[in-house]
Amino acid sequence: MRLSMLKGGGAIAALGLGMVLSAGAATAQDTPSWCGPNEATLALLDGFGGNSWRLVTTASGKQEAEKCPSITEYFYADGQGDTQKAISDINSMAARGVDAMVVFGDAGPAVLPALTNAFRSGAVVVPYRVNVGGEAGRNYTRFIGADFVYDGESWGTWIKENFPDGANILFLSGPAGNSQGLDELKGMKNILDDSYTFLNPDPFAVTNWDPSLTQQVLSAAIAQHDDIDVIVSDFGPSLVGALPVFKNFDRSIPALATSDGNSLGCFWHENQADNPDFKLFTVATGNDNVRLAVQWAIAEATGGTPPEAEIFEAPNFEDSTDGDPSEVQCRDDLPGAIYLSSQLSGDEQAKAVGQ
Repeated sequence: MRLSMLKGGGAIAALGLGMVLSAGAATAQDTPSWCGPNEATLALLDGFGGNSWRLVTTASGKQEAEKCPSITEYFYADGQGDTQKAISDINSMAARGVDAMVVFGDAGPAVLPALTNAFRSGAVVVPYRVNVGGEAGRNYTRFIGADFVYDGESWGTWIKENFPDGANILFLSGPAGNSQGLDELKGMKNILDDSYTFLNPDPFAVTNWDPSLTQQVLSAAIAQHDDIDVIVSDFGPSLVGALPVFKNFDRSIPALATSDGNSLGCFWHENQADNPDFKLFTVATGNDNVRLAVQWAIAEATGGTPPEAEIFEAPNFEDSTDGDPSEVQCRDDLPGAIYLSSQLSGDEQAKAVGQ
């Protein structure tokens, strides 16, 4: 398998792309069923590839592609948060005749025309995780989503088990109106009745998944509400810089239901003893969503057997209430900005994020 890239993007340099891949190539005897006999080229395209979560996810997608000896060449492009560049990257891959594309369409429906053109030109096109609109078979081959309602139900079930008589909940999500947060709220409300009160503005407190804005939002909420029982956040590591604010108000950090991150797990171990209310429950942060998308794209391009699943369900990962402190994971020898729920090993993640 040969690996190539489009120019531009710190994520490309950090991953060391552009090198020949041979050491991880699969042999015929351990080839997965989704890898068919027909040779094909594959591209992974990010709308934005410049943070640790994306670097780990990109490395995971590359690792999954290496399992299929029928993939002869692998391309990667980072849209760098620029919608026009992301569209140009899709068009460029189609023009060079890449057989299959896996696309994280950060810009949503704005990239749909480019995906549609690539699909109609004969490429296998698999957008994943972010809804780009359109429909499978008409605009692209298959959409491989994430079940964020399932995440919300997992959080709701844990909250109900630990606060059976009701609770005051502060729900933090990303940009205003983002579909992930809306689906997560739907999942929680599938489980929780009216004895559970959401303290945030409807539908969630907006943080843009940005640590500095998260700290501002949380500080304001602490000042306004004396009785926050549970914080729910769909990006746990963004809270690490904000949670110490509770100490400024002489209050214990409350229970937290969120997604995992090494920095968060280590923070819990360092601070739990001084914060008796600090229970922690996490779901996997979802880096491996890309693996399912890669499997589908390769199956369609090489004549393999497609996976049964079309939606990635993040498994429950950590629960401090199980009575075993080691249930919450921390690798203090590795960067905080990695995700131990990922199939990619912690050491491989450290390399991916350049540390």
